[in-house]
Amino acid sequence: MTLSDEPVDLEVRPPLQKRSREAWARVLDAGVGILEEGGYEAFTISSVCERAGVAPRALYERVDTKDALFLAVYEHGMSALVADHTRFDDSAAWRRLSTEQAVDRAVRELVSLFRRHAALLRSVVLISGVHAEVSRRGSAYTRDLGDRFTARLLDAGAAASSSHPERDVRAAYEVAFSALVVRTAYGPGFSGGPASDRVFADGLRRMVAGFLES
Repeated sequence: MTLSDEPVDLEVRPPLQKRSREAWARVLDAGVGILEEGGYEAFTISSVCERAGVAPRALYERVDTKDALFLAVYEHGMSALVADHTRFDDSAAWRRLSTEQAVDRAVRELVSLFRRHAALLRSVVLISGVHAEVSRRGSAYTRDLGDRFTARLLDAGAAASSSHPERDVRAAYEVAFSALVVRTAYGPGFSGGPASDRVFADGLRRMVAGFLES
């Protein structure tokens, strides 16, 4: 099943009128705000309607269930994060970097992405453990980011001495991504690592560089 091939009860009926589109946009923004502030536990039909200033009837014109609303809000929130994936798309610019510069930039971009979207990511990471559809979608987005990260470092010659450079760069991405997931979801003190984002990011960069040089 693709992201656009939804079961009937998860479908969103797009608004056609300007007023309806504006109301639906407020609903999506309100839902993202609620997830960022209170997580899934705070996400209710009534809380979304109250924050968006719409009646439940207007909401049910768009979706049939709370889960359909939640997934629409999830996609709305994730769209800003996924737009940041394009920071890895200029292959010509990455090829002009040395391997060391490319590793530094790739890790900094990854850390910055998590930092900018920390509030939403904290919520959806925790939800994905108990929500199969969020886990499925999140996995697809994670692989997409990993594909771009891997391609750009390979463009810059990372792991060139390895017999399996793509495998090694992908493994480095998975380790870095996993570290950022844990830090974002549970806080900097969860694993006893450095509290400073700058120190953490620098250590992550050295770890990736060392892994690819070995």
